This record gives sequence, structure tokens and C-alpha cells, in this order.
Amino acid sequence: MEQYENTIDIKHYLPHRKPMLMVDWILELSHQEVKTVFEIKSDNVFVENDAFAEVGLIENAAQTCSSIVGQSFFLDENHQVKDDVEVIGFISGIKKVKVLSLPKVGTTINTNAVLHSRFDTDDYSICTMMCTTFCNEVLLFEAEINLFIQEKR
Repeated sequence: MEQYENTIDIKHYLPHRKPMLMVDWILELSHQEVKTVFEIKSDNVFVENDAFAEVGLIENAAQTCSSIVGQSFFLDENHQVKDDVEVIGFISGIKKVKVLSLPKVGTTINTNAVLHSRFDTDDYSICTMMCTTFCNEVLLFEAEINLFIQEKR
């Protein structure tokens, strides 16, 4: 995989760990947008017939998107990582999805997400995100997804 500068460890924003971690690094992150990178390896649980399956693209998109909202759970007011936080999150709905092509093992995908809407309570967050995934500048995937994220107490 290409070397990137100023990356952010996705593990600071998600509870996922291998083998279910579908993002390697966050390249850019704000309260409205995120860009991530992920290398497709042959031992990935979503690889079928030497390609990253549709469900893998959806999970990559969801994990990319959740890092925007995850900031409010995993970072304190000084932007320091909280160590003792546990969250539960899931895709609560997929409004639309287009899979144009599946990336092959050995390639790297770049996923971009933009926050469309967000509703926060004291207990949970619900958001809608627009997401696109590319491989070598070729569009592979587009989706509009809803996520539900809640801190375990």
C-alpha cells in the first residue's frame, strides 16, 4: 500500500477490530466529511473469487461514515482519545446503493463520505451519509446510508 502522511488511526473512532475492520487509515476528517483508505487483502472475510464483495463495500462505507459521528463519542473536549468508551453502532437503513464494480485483491480503495443530516440525543446519534468509493480514480460504489450509534453504559 502507498505511504500516506498525516493519517489518523481509525481505531480511535470505531470499536471494530480485525477481522471486521474494513478501513486502514483516515486520510482527512472533519465534522462534515471523511476520506479513508483500505487495502483489499486475500484473507479478508469479504473476499470472494479474488474480489471484495458488495457486502464488504457496504461495511467499508459504514465504517468510513461512522468515524464522523464517532468523534463525539471517542474524543474529549480537548480532542484527546478516550480509552474507556464502548459504543454500539449499526446500519439502520440503506436508502440507495449502486455497485458499479468490485475491487480485486491487492488493490486499494479510497472512500469519501459527507454528512447529510444528524440527530443527537443524550443517549444516541442517528445520521444520514452520502458515500462514494473509488479504486484508481474509477468509481466503484455510491450509497446513502443511515447509521445509529450509541454509547454503552
